Amino acid sequence: MQTDTLIKMANQIGDFFEAEPNQAQAQKDIANHLNKFWTKDMRNQIAAHVQTSQGVGLHAQVIAAIAAHLNP
Repeated sequence: MQTDTLIKMANQIGDFFEAEPNQAQAQKDIANHLNKFWTKDMRNQIAAHVQTSQGVGLHAQVIAAIAAHLNP
């Protein structure tokens, strides 16, 4: 899958959890969603994007969620 598509999808998930007042919980919820509903290849690809490109195009909250809680 194209990285741009994954970025768009991850940001949409981040937008959904933006209303969560607890930032740490929002990050866990974002990562939990990715871990539950994204394939291993999709998770590996977005994690690699964060590592190699510092997550360019991703919302800061999504980058933090991926860096701290994603199971690639």
